[in-house]
Amino acid sequence: MFPFFPYPHPLTRVTRSSSSTAPSTTTTAPSIAPSECDPDSNPQLRAPVAARQFSASSATQVQSLKERLTELIPKEIEEVKSVRAAYGNKSFGEYTVDQAYGGMRGIKGLIWEGSVLDADEGIRFRGLTIPEAQKALPKAPGGNEPLPEGLFWLLVTGEVPTEEQVRGLSADWAARAEIPDFVKELIDRCPNTLHPMSQFSLAVTALNHDSAFAKAYSEGINKKEYWKTTFEDSMDLIAKLPAIAGRIFRNVYGDGKVPAIDPSADYSKNLSSLLGFGQNEEFVELMRLYITIHSDHEGGNVSAHTGHLVGSALSDPFLSYAAALNGLAGPLHGLANQEVLRWLQKMRAAIGENATDEQVAEYVWTTLKGGQVVPGYGHAVLRKTDPRYTAQREFALRHLPEDPWFKLVAQVYKIVPNILLEAGKAKNPWPNVDAHSGVLLTYYGLNQQDFYTVLFGVSRAFGVASQLIWDRALGMPLERPKSYSTAEIKKIFGGK
Repeated sequence: MFPFFPYPHPLTRVTRSSSSTAPSTTTTAPSIAPSECDPDSNPQLRAPVAARQFSASSATQVQSLKERLTELIPKEIEEVKSVRAAYGNKSFGEYTVDQAYGGMRGIKGLIWEGSVLDADEGIRFRGLTIPEAQKALPKAPGGNEPLPEGLFWLLVTGEVPTEEQVRGLSADWAARAEIPDFVKELIDRCPNTLHPMSQFSLAVTALNHDSAFAKAYSEGINKKEYWKTTFEDSMDLIAKLPAIAGRIFRNVYGDGKVPAIDPSADYSKNLSSLLGFGQNEEFVELMRLYITIHSDHEGGNVSAHTGHLVGSALSDPFLSYAAALNGLAGPLHGLANQEVLRWLQKMRAAIGENATDEQVAEYVWTTLKGGQVVPGYGHAVLRKTDPRYTAQREFALRHLPEDPWFKLVAQVYKIVPNILLEAGKAKNPWPNVDAHSGVLLTYYGLNQQDFYTVLFGVSRAFGVASQLIWDRALGMPLERPKSYSTAEIKKIFGGK
């Protein structure tokens, strides 16, 4: 039997109301009559509906993500050919020796389809800003935050899905969510002292055992078909992450008893339940927002670039994303929200609750004069307040406006940027996503800070996996930039 859904069944066709249309930057499906459901005759249809056999008794079917991709890939291949023919010899500009030494900041050398980061506007998911995505993407019944399933569909296709397509994706992921017994045993054998991110990476690596791509590659599959098994692995990867994360959390911080996946629940609801917070609807809503805003941040950050780089060697999505997780575990990437929370806790311990603005400012100056940074402020690309911070702030204003920790975060937001500008310490003195997330998680009782990066890891899989699918569909080559030694640089430029 197909699982019961408390919201519109994924196999039931419904129409899009005018209130659910996307912003003007993209075209979405309006309310349509049955006669208008032909995508060839109705170009306004964002995600065409086609027949698909989910069960023998299904009367009305919804086009799956893979079916839609099958239609889109040939067109995108031609689009890339056209772009390369027209602009292949154009230059992105010069870069300098300092950039080579400076972490390749500002060097333009990657293709990333899902998102583009603008210094002023922040991230755009396939052209949609975060507020636009929040408005356009389908939501759970009674919810205000977008379902991450819809965000994944958007990242993969560039289209806003219908509610039925999102519900179908929820059901698909729930059906794939079970992890192999040997992976369960692997996690259970890890000592509680092993960092949750190390356990997470270990378990994701082990999923390679059942990789459809690895098996097909060993059997000599045509490279034009690489994307199909990459898609299956990517779907399995995302689907299994909540079960892995939940098992690690329960082992390290609980009694080791892991509840079953609910086949009728959406992705965030299942993740919340596995962590023990499924009965708190506000926490579930937070997870929907958290996963959405942490899912992708273009291709140059450590985790995204690592996943793309390892995938370019035709490592399957499990191996590629395990490598990405190891990058995410670094203090300069995924651990930043923990550092923010600890800094706030130290501040409160030093100056007490309900501190004045002057006391907070003095503590900030003490931090800077001590040779430390103010965690959660500044960004390598952004030059305005991170929209991901703003989305979390708005969530807090709705759900926890009187929380003392939120009030402290808001107070710091009012004070820190001016101090950083005065001190000349940052090109961007504004808060980023990490300045807020830890306080929200703590408010709902998830105060196990070492686990925060695992939640980030669940989220970032959406962006990395969507790009891996397109990397294989477009036949992207092995990544191999040129490197130089310091001695070679002296030879090149020494006589000039």
